[in-house]
Amino acid sequence: MKAAVLYGKEDVRVEHVDEHPLAAGEVRLHVEAALTCGTDLKVFKRGYHARMIVPPAVFGHEMAGVISESNSREWHVGDRVVVANSAPCGKCFSCKQHQENLCDDLLFLNGAYAESIILPARLAEKNLLRLKAHTSFRDAALTEPLACVVLGIEDCKLRAGNRVLVIGAGPIGLMFVALAKELGCEVFVAGRGENRLAKARKLGASIVVDVARHDLVHAVRDAIKPDPDVVFEAVGKPETWEAASQLVRKGGLVNFFGGCPNGTTVSLDTARMHYSSVSTVASFHHTPRTIRRALEFIERGIIRADDFVDGECLLDDLPSVLRQMTEGNRAVKTFVRTRKQVVGRLSA
Repeated sequence: MKAAVLYGKEDVRVEHVDEHPLAAGEVRLHVEAALTCGTDLKVFKRGYHARMIVPPAVFGHEMAGVISESNSREWHVGDRVVVANSAPCGKCFSCKQHQENLCDDLLFLNGAYAESIILPARLAEKNLLRLKAHTSFRDAALTEPLACVVLGIEDCKLRAGNRVLVIGAGPIGLMFVALAKELGCEVFVAGRGENRLAKARKLGASIVVDVARHDLVHAVRDAIKPDPDVVFEAVGKPETWEAASQLVRKGGLVNFFGGCPNGTTVSLDTARMHYSSVSTVASFHHTPRTIRRALEFIERGIIRADDFVDGECLLDDLPSVLRQMTEGNRAVKTFVRTRKQVVGRLSA
C-alpha cells in the first residue's frame, strides 16, 4: 500500500509499505479521510515525537474510514468508523482514577496518511467508534482533536455566562470557540491570520484581536474589558503562557492547553498569582469518554469539517504541503486524500 513515512527532520516520503497480516483482535481500516494537525507539523519540523513516534515510521493520526478486514468479533468488514490515536491500558493508577490521558502505558497510533492502517486490538476495543449513516468521514476525522478540547472545557467547568478568552486561532483554538459558544459563554479570541480570525468570528467570537503586529497583553487589554473569567492558551509558547496568566481576572482560571517544547520554562508573577487567587490547569490529550463526547458534538452538527478544513491535497503531495506549512501556509486543516476519490463518496 501507499503511505507517508517519517524519516527525520522535515523528511516525509510517500512510498510503498508492505501490508502485514492481522493479529488476534486487530482490524484493518481503509482510510477515507485523514486531516493534518498542528502536532503533526511539530513532529515534521522536529523529526520525531518522544512519546508518539520514532522514525522511521508511518505518519499521521487524525482519520476515519471503513473496516476492510477484521480479526475481531466486535467489528466487521464494511463498518464505518472513526478511531482515536491512542488507547489506555485501563489497569494503571491513572486509569483507575479516570485519568486515562495520563496512562502509564498509553498506546499511540500513527499512520493516518496511508491507504490503510492496522488498528491494534487495544485500539479496536477501547477507542474505535461506529459512525451514524449520515456522518461524513471528513467530519468524523475531527473527533480526536475535538476530544482534547472537550477535556480542556470540562477541566475548566465552563458554564453559561462565562467570559472566555482563547489565545490562538488555529484548529484547537477555533474548536474552543465553537464549544464555549455552544455552552452559552461570551467568547473572545486573540490570534493571527486573517482567514483564521474570520473563522473565529463566524464560530461566535464577539471580539477578535489581531496580535500579528501588536503586543499580546496590551492589545487584549485595550480590546476586552473587564478581564475574562477563563483563558485558554492554545498556542504552546512560553511567552503566551505568561501572557495568559496576566490576562485573566482576579479569581479566574487559566488553562495552559498548548504544549510548549521540551526543556522550556516560564516565569509567572507570583504576587499576582497568589494575591489575585489565579487558578491554573493544564489539560493534556483525551480519554475514552471525551472521544465519545466529541463524536456526539460532531454527529449533532455542532462541529463540522466545513468550518475547520480549508485545504485539500492528494497523499502524494503531502510532503510539499507540510513544507508549505512550515513556511507560513495558514490553512486551518488540510484534507489528505489517500486516493483520487469522488467527493460524494465521503458521505457514503
